[in-house]
Amino acid sequence: MSLNIAIDGPAGAGKSTIARKAAAELGFIYVDTGALYRSVAYYCLSKGADVSVPENVEKLLPGITPELRFIEGVQHVFVNGKDVSDRIRTPEVSMAASKVSAISAVRAFLFELQQKIARENNVIMDGRDIGTVVLPNADLKIFLTASPEARAGRRFKELKDKPDAPTYEQVLADIIKRDHDDSTRAVSPLKQAENAVLCDTTEFSLEQSVEMIIGMIKKLL
Repeated sequence: MSLNIAIDGPAGAGKSTIARKAAAELGFIYVDTGALYRSVAYYCLSKGADVSVPENVEKLLPGITPELRFIEGVQHVFVNGKDVSDRIRTPEVSMAASKVSAISAVRAFLFELQQKIARENNVIMDGRDIGTVVLPNADLKIFLTASPEARAGRRFKELKDKPDAPTYEQVLADIIKRDHDDSTRAVSPLKQAENAVLCDTTEFSLEQSVEMIIGMIKKLL
């Protein structure tokens, strides 16, 4: 019987980093569902598609084979056999991923892959609608959040040394826009599941946040 942990929350809340570290500590599989949506967005952008038009994205889905492979314990994202783990982390792909994730056909396309991984493994899965839609019967649901300013500061720190890095103000504007887009979309909007535990990490360090999540999961073991 697999144990499933669902972590939802807004962009930049640290879900992926915290979930990855907690999974490594506990020996669970970490599933970054955002990476799957990013992989679809990346593929569509590579084909020159305007991802704000759902029909443009939908017609490309049959040509996409996204995969999560775990290589020496590290998740790698593949599209049609090519490792795109680094290429899907650009600001352009981030914004496109928010748009494609609002398309019902894309969510249906990735839904079975996510559930299959959860059925077969002890997982920590993070995203926007894991506790509400993908894993409604998860053993533990966590809604991880932080203030927009704190999230923008963390994301800016990750990006500032990269070529063409955005300014803090640009990152904050993107965070606020994504919050609005994710919470108001018609399909699977971002919201806290009724039985999810709210965890606000605005004042927490990464280490404190990881320890908090691990402590909650250990109570189930």
